[in-house]
Amino acid sequence: METLIMLALMLATAKLLGWVFEKLGQPVVLGQILGGLIIGVFAESNEIIREFSNLGVLLLLFLAGIESDLQEFRRVGKPSIFVAGVGVLFAFILGFLAAYPFVEFHEALLYGAIMTPTSVSITVRVLMELRRLRTKEGTTILAAAVVDDVLGILVLTVIISLLREGSIDYRTIMEIIIEVSGFLAIFLYLGPIFAEKAFKRISRIDLPESTTAFAIVFLILFAYMAEHLNLASILGAYMVGLTIGQTSYRKQVEDHVSILGYSLFIPLFFVEVGMRIELSYILHASFFAVLYTAMAIASKVAGCGMGAYLAGFDLKASLRIGIGMIPRLGVELAMLTIALSSGVIGPEALTIAIFMVFVTTISTPPLLKWAYKR
Repeated sequence: METLIMLALMLATAKLLGWVFEKLGQPVVLGQILGGLIIGVFAESNEIIREFSNLGVLLLLFLAGIESDLQEFRRVGKPSIFVAGVGVLFAFILGFLAAYPFVEFHEALLYGAIMTPTSVSITVRVLMELRRLRTKEGTTILAAAVVDDVLGILVLTVIISLLREGSIDYRTIMEIIIEVSGFLAIFLYLGPIFAEKAFKRISRIDLPESTTAFAIVFLILFAYMAEHLNLASILGAYMVGLTIGQTSYRKQVEDHVSILGYSLFIPLFFVEVGMRIELSYILHASFFAVLYTAMAIASKVAGCGMGAYLAGFDLKASLRIGIGMIPRLGVELAMLTIALSSGVIGPEALTIAIFMVFVTTISTPPLLKWAYKR
């Protein structure tokens, strides 16, 4: 019963503080994390709450996959690959260099990986306000964010797998890359065909929400399979979402899973993230947090901006694209949670990551508006 009361408190806090932050023009997620930080002062998480949180992570990545528009990606494929590829490379290198003086080598690799994805929800809101979302720059940012997330998840998957092996050598790296490539090929090319046939048969089951239920079954099974193959479970969750997103059942599954995810499991995940933050580490990590966050901003402005310039954009447009790729949010925290669960990074990393998430999300709107006024 105590656990049920705790879940109710966490959910109510997530919604109330999320609503407050939305009214303040800030991401809902930041309010939910703050709520978890407050709850964590007088209460602790337990195994049941962590399992709810873990399912929230998987649902978050599943929905990120299903919302990824591959047709849009193909339309502006070349520029988005340049933007995302160079941005991920810069972010990983600068994240590693920022962390290495403060933590061990393997943790520095993970800090590099955590810095790689982009969350463009804030950017989208600003571009819509400026009426620039459907421009070539806006479309490139959206498509690059898809590639960015895939590359970021792959980078984390490879690094976690390497660290689980206990050593880093070329043979191990090649084996993991082959496993990941096979996983991607199966889901992208064969997955949609089998998913379409499977859901066509499942839809004949005359019970409420059969399609939604089996979508979640597939999500859990393939997340477990990825974990069993020594890959990150979020890779399996993301790829299942990406696969279903290419079928005629996309909207039905997305709508119904979104209700389940955003009404219960995903808010609990972000609150639980806040509960894990160790306040005692904040002062000790203050300089590291500022340096890491500065590198996070610089890596996307320079890296994605350079990628855009190489793809044929002028300097002004390249700067706008670089700034638009700054924000970090849900995927980064999901990646960090998986790293924590794998035991290859300590809980103090949450403080650094959340500080970086907070600063990058609140700094992007004014920077982007400034870039469009130049």
